[in-house]
Amino acid sequence: MKRSRVLLALAVLCTASCFGNSAAEEVRAQFTERELARILRTALVAPMPDPTNAFEGNADAIDLGRRLFYDQRLSGNGEVSCASCHDPAQGWTDGRQKAVGVNETGAHTPALTNVAHNRWFFWDGRADSLWSQALQPIEHPDEQGGSRLQTLHLLAEDPDLAELYGRVFGELPQEEVREAYPRNGRPVPEEPEHAHQLAWASLSEQQQQEVNLIFSNAGKAIAAFERCITTNSTAFDRFVDGLRTGDADDLAAISAEARSGAALFFGEARCHLCHSGQMLSDLEFHDVRVPRSGDVEPGRWDGIAALVADPFNGAGVYSDDKSQSANVELRHLRRTRHNAGEFKTPSLRDVSRTAPYMHSGAFSTLEEVVEHYSTLEGAAPFTHEDSERVLIPLNLDQAEKRQLVAFLRSLTAPLPAPSLLAPAAALKQSVVANHNL
Repeated sequence: MKRSRVLLALAVLCTASCFGNSAAEEVRAQFTERELARILRTALVAPMPDPTNAFEGNADAIDLGRRLFYDQRLSGNGEVSCASCHDPAQGWTDGRQKAVGVNETGAHTPALTNVAHNRWFFWDGRADSLWSQALQPIEHPDEQGGSRLQTLHLLAEDPDLAELYGRVFGELPQEEVREAYPRNGRPVPEEPEHAHQLAWASLSEQQQQEVNLIFSNAGKAIAAFERCITTNSTAFDRFVDGLRTGDADDLAAISAEARSGAALFFGEARCHLCHSGQMLSDLEFHDVRVPRSGDVEPGRWDGIAALVADPFNGAGVYSDDKSQSANVELRHLRRTRHNAGEFKTPSLRDVSRTAPYMHSGAFSTLEEVVEHYSTLEGAAPFTHEDSERVLIPLNLDQAEKRQLVAFLRSLTAPLPAPSLLAPAAALKQSVVANHNL
């Protein structure tokens, strides 16, 4: 790709403290005004609060959510936790092409880094909040294979969990009341003879609502913990700070090759058309023509239908704010034929730790991803005659491919703090750290 660089209008874009800093001016001059503006918009700030979850930020809710996140007892076989697929040591994913819980699933595990910034969840967007997302893997037969009745009994019968739950949400049903509830069960309306459905149907409507409320609270606690999974101290973040302040050390945080990759990414390679802003994602859905062997996957088409039908969505009875103003995007969501084959644009933060890539895990390395977008060789056909034409072959040369990969690697964050690890692992890490002092 042939490139042209345009010198910046530094008098407009620099703060007064930057003037006279020739090194900073030289770095800024590598980018056009538009590229620099796009880069500056990647600075990460705290996510907006979720009005449908009144318990985020509550210390006891976070503690409860952390315990549940790492608790294998939520699963049907007692062997799978949220962390089984969302491993903090692997960028909050699992390194597999397709996630494996109780069974293998049909999609690559999305990373949880800065997950509270998302407005839709799952590759197909079938959840509209972090707490409603947290509930679905618990009951999915291929993921954790558990149930909401199992979750109720776990919370009520583990003294530590019960105490934390009580502090946040109020008392759980007493033992004599719990005896009326089967130990396992969930709605499975498409399989009326399923054991979980039979157990669920044995409850009164009032009992079902009570179980749903407790289950939704478990999701809100997990979401309160997952909201703490944030990173903003990558080498590229330091570089962006340097562009604002002119600090020489920050400007040197990434290599010249990575700077050239950033210019490509936010400029002529057009990556920013989908990967923009503080999450390096537009948070929406596209058909990026990942190679496939079969028919078009439903993607967002099925996701919208599932979201609208979900009793735990933001406008549902278990939401802490059902108002139209709190659920504007949900209420204005429209399903069209173009949604077929569309999947969510993932964040690129910490992307070097989250291989393989794409919703299907189709590419093993960042180099393969860049090659796909460079040539579109083997790309799936357009889903519709009038599909969006965002993707065009970039025809990158070898140097430009290396530059883009270097930029993507500069988005790598430090390993998670002990407060985000399982209680036993955090204690072990703390002991090791103290021993090394």
